[in-house]
Amino acid sequence: MTFEYNGRVSSVKLSSEQWDQILQFLRSCTGLYVGREAECRRFLEAALWIARSGAQWRLLPAEYGNWNSVYKRFSRWADQGIWEQMQHRFAGDPNLEHLIIDSTVVRAHPCAAGAPQSKGGRELRPRAGAAAVSAPKSA
Repeated sequence: MTFEYNGRVSSVKLSSEQWDQILQFLRSCTGLYVGREAECRRFLEAALWIARSGAQWRLLPAEYGNWNSVYKRFSRWADQGIWEQMQHRFAGDPNLEHLIIDSTVVRAHPCAAGAPQSKGGRELRPRAGAAAVSAPKSA
């Protein structure tokens, strides 16, 4: 898998051996639907692309599928603790430790972190004493 973001080109590709180990782990997770192997592998490589590039989800290349579907699945896995379990499982494996995704590192939109939401513009507050200085406006 090759990606380019901000003029940088990097390569992250799951080998067949790595994918087999990850797939075996995923199938051992209770309550996790893996689905078709090819689609799951594409999703995992999409998540790796996001993690390695630091790009926004909307900039995910179309070859990895719809960015919103990938994000939702990534988020579900994070809620279920799959990424954390994967990190614990493969942290000591020298062939897979560089592929570990820490779901707390992938960037979220500022409002996901509690930033105030914009309501279409700045709310203007009158300055102190402004009413006393300005004359009333007539229509």
